[in-house]
Amino acid sequence: MSRSDRRPRRAPFLSLFQSVDFTQPKVYKRVIGKGPNARSMIFSPIPRPSDVSNTLWNEDLAPIPREDRTWGLYNYASLWVAMSVCIPTYMLASGLIAGGMSWKQAIFTILLGNLIVLIPMVLNAHAGAKYGIPFPVYVRASFGVLGANVPAVLRALVACGWFGIQCWIGGQAIWSMTKVLWPSAASHPSGIWICFFLFWSLNMFVIWRGIQVIKRLQALSAPFMLGVGLLLLFWITHKAGGLGPVLATPSKFHSTAEFLRFFIPSLTGMVGFWATVALNIPDFTRYARTQRDQVLGQALGLPLAMTLYAFIGVAVTSASVVLFGHAIWDPVELLGRFHQPLIASIALVALLIATLNTNVAANVVSPSNDFSNLAPKYISFRTGGLITGVLGIAMMPWRLLTDFSTYIFGWLVGYSGLLGPIAGIMIADYFIIRSKSLDLEGLYVRQGPYEYTRGVNLRALIALAAGVVVALIGLFVPVIHFLYEYAWFVGFGVSAMVYIALMLGPDDRAPIPPNPLLIPVEGFKAEQPST
Repeated sequence: MSRSDRRPRRAPFLSLFQSVDFTQPKVYKRVIGKGPNARSMIFSPIPRPSDVSNTLWNEDLAPIPREDRTWGLYNYASLWVAMSVCIPTYMLASGLIAGGMSWKQAIFTILLGNLIVLIPMVLNAHAGAKYGIPFPVYVRASFGVLGANVPAVLRALVACGWFGIQCWIGGQAIWSMTKVLWPSAASHPSGIWICFFLFWSLNMFVIWRGIQVIKRLQALSAPFMLGVGLLLLFWITHKAGGLGPVLATPSKFHSTAEFLRFFIPSLTGMVGFWATVALNIPDFTRYARTQRDQVLGQALGLPLAMTLYAFIGVAVTSASVVLFGHAIWDPVELLGRFHQPLIASIALVALLIATLNTNVAANVVSPSNDFSNLAPKYISFRTGGLITGVLGIAMMPWRLLTDFSTYIFGWLVGYSGLLGPIAGIMIADYFIIRSKSLDLEGLYVRQGPYEYTRGVNLRALIALAAGVVVALIGLFVPVIHFLYEYAWFVGFGVSAMVYIALMLGPDDRAPIPPNPLLIPVEGFKAEQPST
């Protein structure tokens, strides 16, 4: 049976309840359990097609039916490998080396930051796997069915910035490869811009093809990319005389206090690096077969892949010090120093594939859904992806990559002060206020349990504003600059505590159904299934 045959025409997400016949009264029978312990119960379907608001639902925002959730542990592990093996990850590590850390200090900072961000990542992923809903729908529970547009747009704008950064890096890689193969091309100043828009167009093509292309892209390319990275590491360390001289460079910090002044904002930057995906991870876990698959896949994929590829960045950057006398933190620039067309071309093609993987998976899926959430009737996933591409150019990514300080302490730490408060509110709402139970119907209807005040939960917006102000005020008031250095942590904690305090009153809290998906009909009792 085709997917279109299984679901009602007006409300595709109702295929979650395949036994519903909307020409009959509002009851149906469903078998619970298997084997001798199986029992059947009569339930009322939620919602009826007429209840769905056209302003809150479209095909891309609908819950994924259980039978269509096919992503397993390998898919999530390979997703993280593919997203981690990219130039921005490399630049994280190389930026720390350029800033004065030893290789051990840099690897520890990156590993610790990824273990920290893994916690909100897995927590926010739970709702996606349980209900099959994307981030902009999930966040309606805490911010309201219309108020959810505020965090969704904030998250989307950050993703647009990342999309532009990745496209600029990809364009640089194409331009460097072009100059290696055809040295005379260097005399054309417009070449970098042509390469930039060429790589941008390639991203737009993948977006147009849809989410399943992303799944296949991650599964096929992840092992290949790790292998290429290891080969590059072996080659450049061999040129530098082995790992011994490469890793012998000591830290430039002469005291613990001096190290901590660099370490703390760097750790915040490491957390901020994946703070975007920590919010929109339901966009991926909605396809999970089980909670176990998404939890183990992420726990195995994220820290290991990031640490391994970061080590490659650390070692290669350290090798650049040995070979050229100073740290070259940009791998595209470094590869341009080796005038060997075959090696440079293979390496740059590998970087292009990695950048394309990460860009589409991490920086397109979420903002496409977020923009679709603004006007579901008119903006589809594809249209949202095109909007992301245009805004990515408008963010002027070439300015965000001026140097490692702007990249880590300006871009990463700065936007973490916006996203940390959103994560704090989402986790506090789902796990503390609602005990992991959502009213699936209410997420798609007006005048429902998540209507709050004209569709907006003002308490969530107050908590968000409080967290953002406290996290970023140190950027403008030097005496409390330390708050900015902890921007993600400060914003997360402040917003979570303010939100919980404001939501203590029962009047603005959505009711929790006895079962998050199925509401038993009064007057009917469980009965044993016929054999």
